[in-house]
Amino acid sequence: MSSTFDTVADIIANASDVERDSITPDSHIINDLEIDSLAFLDIAFEIDQAFKIQIPVEKWMEEINQGNVSTDEYFLLKNLCARIDQLADATAA
Repeated sequence: MSSTFDTVADIIANASDVERDSITPDSHIINDLEIDSLAFLDIAFEIDQAFKIQIPVEKWMEEINQGNVSTDEYFLLKNLCARIDQLADATAA
């Protein structure tokens, strides 16, 4: 996960006003880093490009809005990185 985390943290820092050094695996993209939904869409696009995947943002938001999962599931950075790794593995298979 460390290389995934480093890439994602770099993308977040480049796409926002968040200092790279303040981004940790335990950072919550919305609550801690204060990334809004529009900015997250840009970040998700950059992640898609970097990892050659398609993050199912609409599905994730639907699950959150329906109360099926907490925002931590997708927006806590270490969980997001684990999801990215899963998507990349599935795409490579």
